[in-house]
Amino acid sequence: MASSLLNFLILFPLAVALALVLTRKESLFPVIIYPASAVLIGASLFLAGLHAGGKPLFIAAHYDWVESAMLAAEAAVSAYLLFLSVRQRDWFVSALVVVQAVLLFGFHFGCGHGAHAEANLFIDLFSVVMGLIVGVVGTLIAVFSVGYMRDLHHHAPAELTGLGSSPQPGSAGLAAVPDNRPVFFGIIFLFLSAMFGVCFSNNLFWLFFFWEITTVCSFLMIRYKGDEISVKNAFWALRWNLLGGLAFLLGLIYLYQTHHTIELDKLLALPKALVMLPIALISFAGLTKSAQLPFSSWLVGAMVAPTPVSALLHSSTMVKAGVYIVLRFATSLEGTMLGMIVAIIGLITFLIGSFICISQQDAKKVLAYSTIANLGLIILCAGIGSYEAVWAGILLIVFHAVSKGLLFLCVGSIEHKLGSRSIEEMSGLIVRLPRLAFMLEIGIAGMFLAPFGMLISKWAVLRAIVDSNPLFAIFLIYGSAATLFFWVKWLGKIINVEKHYKNIEGGISKDQWLPMWALTGLTLMICALFAPFAAVFIEPYIVALYGHSMSLGAGNMAVMTIMLSMMAFFPLAFLDRARGVSVAPPYLAGANVGPEGQQFRNSLGGVTEMHMKNFYMEDIFSEARLMRLGVMMTVIFLIALIAVGGLL
Repeated sequence: MASSLLNFLILFPLAVALALVLTRKESLFPVIIYPASAVLIGASLFLAGLHAGGKPLFIAAHYDWVESAMLAAEAAVSAYLLFLSVRQRDWFVSALVVVQAVLLFGFHFGCGHGAHAEANLFIDLFSVVMGLIVGVVGTLIAVFSVGYMRDLHHHAPAELTGLGSSPQPGSAGLAAVPDNRPVFFGIIFLFLSAMFGVCFSNNLFWLFFFWEITTVCSFLMIRYKGDEISVKNAFWALRWNLLGGLAFLLGLIYLYQTHHTIELDKLLALPKALVMLPIALISFAGLTKSAQLPFSSWLVGAMVAPTPVSALLHSSTMVKAGVYIVLRFATSLEGTMLGMIVAIIGLITFLIGSFICISQQDAKKVLAYSTIANLGLIILCAGIGSYEAVWAGILLIVFHAVSKGLLFLCVGSIEHKLGSRSIEEMSGLIVRLPRLAFMLEIGIAGMFLAPFGMLISKWAVLRAIVDSNPLFAIFLIYGSAATLFFWVKWLGKIINVEKHYKNIEGGISKDQWLPMWALTGLTLMICALFAPFAAVFIEPYIVALYGHSMSLGAGNMAVMTIMLSMMAFFPLAFLDRARGVSVAPPYLAGANVGPEGQQFRNSLGGVTEMHMKNFYMEDIFSEARLMRLGVMMTVIFLIALIAVGGLL
């Protein structure tokens, strides 16, 4: 049963992707995507129920055609990327593609021709958790993309004639963007297929194959609009992820040459001192994929892509693959110099990313940098490697995936309605877009307020740090303070009503509302039920690794349950804010002018418009300056990462 489910989760999205690419009628998109998404959600939940609390299960999955198909796909992808990079004159990408292809095919047809895995696939509780994130959050994003992409091309209608189709002449809005929705939707489902492969592959060469497919899919989705900045940022993302892929491949080849294994479970069972170099190289790949400093710029640049792409990259798929693989090595990294270096890179990324968020007005940039920062916390947990840290790291993955997925979808819908994603333009959102504002509040609260999940996870991280390296706690506290600052600024802007606003929420399609309501409910549900969730899916995994686990205790759980119940009244108080709102004129020292009191008479007798704006302190928390500082610091530790891995 389990073997069939894994095969289904990997192959079914692939079949859906093929069907979508061949679709030429817009009316067929929901007909294919909605049922397919429902099936994937159901299959993911069924697998989780089947394996809840269970022990790891290893599956042979020996199929003669699979590796041949993977090699053929690798060859096709390499040729395609080489063609595009040469045409773009990106010689660094071209070189990476060629070197990687030579190493991969040289190994396969040379010394690694006899490489064999006893179990190509496996299931354990960590992979089940990851499968739930991909299967539930990822497919909800796919459903949202149907309505979002229709709105995106609303002002640029075009016949769906496949790749290269163009908008009708003279159309407004996105007239320069070809309508390639069949390919776009197909890539999303191919992406989900590859992520299931990453989650459930025990054969490291299979994992590497799926890893590289996610890289190519992200590249294609980032460049979707086809304009110069999209193409440039797509190649920038491809550059760093290919570099990580090359490190991954080198680690696999070295592992096979020295220990004659290509299986993840056997790698983790080897003595730490013997596998530091392959772990260092694969961890390097994980750092690039999860956009840790000094590689963070590729994820920020990916913001040019349509919102569903941003949501997929940041919440449920691309970046989670990076932290997933590094967190897998937690037991091997615990107490080692290599683990300390990984932890420091994660801590620097968390601190720098949090500080940069303070100076950002673009909502998508705030979400991007806060994602990078939170991924830094997970990398910190992996580097520490204790049972407390791994418990916290897995919870961080879960809470972040759900809340960030919701936030990105909300921001995308708000951008379509307001024509801007500036936080300063979101004043009075609770009146103009009340339901969207309600969801946005839940998502923001889920990222920093007690007793929502992210704060619980950060508390667990702090506890793990105090037990392992108390000095790290200082940096965690400063980064968390910055987190509180930038989230509160945004939340305050949403509920700040300066004048009379009209409700402009009409026109958002049901296929956009459904995923956002579902993720809102999931955010609240996972916060309310995280204790039983952790008891079933996380604690048995931790016990299997360390022989014991951690628990928040009955007293803490009771307090957090009461706090969650009280917190529910906060967003509910604003849910019906648009009806019967009475806006009183602001107090302006009695100098108000006009019936609404939004203007005042200044000291020179002139009339001045009153407006309120957040503090962003760009000079203090300069994005460029902080990024340079973070890059310089982490490059030093990256060099140390490889050096230490080679010496130990």
